[in-house]
Amino acid sequence: MDFLQVSGKTFFVTGVANKKSVAYFVARGLIDNGARVVFSVQNEDNRDRAQKLFPDSTVLMCDVENPESICQLGEYFQSNNIRLAGFVHSIAFANYSEGLKPFLETNVKDFLQATNISCLSLVTITNALKNSFEENASIVTISISSTRATAYGYMGPIKAALDATVAFLAKSLSEISKVRVNAVCAGPLKTSASAGIPGYVNNYLFAEQLTLRKAALKTEEVANTVVFLLSPVASGINATGIVVDAGMSCNYFDQDVVNRAMR
Repeated sequence: MDFLQVSGKTFFVTGVANKKSVAYFVARGLIDNGARVVFSVQNEDNRDRAQKLFPDSTVLMCDVENPESICQLGEYFQSNNIRLAGFVHSIAFANYSEGLKPFLETNVKDFLQATNISCLSLVTITNALKNSFEENASIVTISISSTRATAYGYMGPIKAALDATVAFLAKSLSEISKVRVNAVCAGPLKTSASAGIPGYVNNYLFAEQLTLRKAALKTEEVANTVVFLLSPVASGINATGIVVDAGMSCNYFDQDVVNRAMR
């Protein structure tokens, strides 16, 4: 039985960097279930890496800070008459080159760049692809389990904007199509991208102790939720964010963790 009903369909996945990324596991899950995946990456180096991971797939380049590049991306799908059953937005960037500063010292240039790449790109890419989506296509973006978790620095408010954008984009698309938009709000993950956040390793290890199962959230578990939302099986879910954090969000006062902290 083809439960997910994605076999033979084409999906567009952004943000594949390596075998640790959410996008990698999403693409792997789609392909293993008979789907075709087209990728986009930022530059030639990333393109070479993605092509080695998925040698039978098309890997495009798209710099989301360049409107012309986004326009060319849309033109590619239209000119090749490719109909998309889904789009995975797994793009995020924040400049932490000077460390994690107090929030009130946030650099305007850094904040605007991170907002453009991590949030607004969901809208601009969707707009470029709007004529290539199948009638009941699904869009999924990757957010975080709590945008009030201050350890993320200024990315917290930007991810909050991304969460709000999901609903606004879903509403806007509903006026011209039946395309759905959702977010998967992941707890701390062991990825190359997260490793670039100052102090993240200790936060990740602490978060592991707060999961109800006392085991860290796996990237593949987040990806499986994304694949589900991309599929027709999730047709009733729209304009929402699904938290995937192994129960961490209800366990901030885990008694064992509290007792150890108070010794």
